[in-house]
Amino acid sequence: MLEFESQIDSLLKEIAGILVSRNWRMATAESCTGGWIAKSCTDVAGSSAWFDRAYVTYSYRAKEQMLGVSHADLVKYGAVSDEIALQMATGARQHSGVAVIVSATGIAGPGGGMPGKPVGLVHFGWCIGDRPAVCDSVVFKGDRNSVRQQTVVHALDGIASRIRS
Repeated sequence: MLEFESQIDSLLKEIAGILVSRNWRMATAESCTGGWIAKSCTDVAGSSAWFDRAYVTYSYRAKEQMLGVSHADLVKYGAVSDEIALQMATGARQHSGVAVIVSATGIAGPGGGMPGKPVGLVHFGWCIGDRPAVCDSVVFKGDRNSVRQQTVVHALDGIASRIRS
């Protein structure tokens, strides 16, 4: 747990500094993490200067209602897909108007895996400034808590690496 907290602290210090210097704010659109990315951000004293909001959209219905995710795409691709991660990120950007968004949707386990979508698979989407949205996916190893922790780190590392440039 200490390594996780240390990684988070380091990433958030960097993210906060850059966001404040650019007068940017961020938001999250989360599914498998249940708001853990946002919690990590708001654990930082003074985060109200750069953190705006979080969308915790665990169900299909929540993704559709809160983020404008396409029901047809949820049925076609499933919630755990690049297509949905991108729609979650772009929907959060449209609804919030902030400069930095990260989305995460995945299978934290222990159940829920299927052929082509194993337990530990997480898809991410990022919207940074006016750049096009981008995504990636990772299959994390470990139990549910470990997968979720690795998801938080990867999401924040993705923000940090994208706002540095």
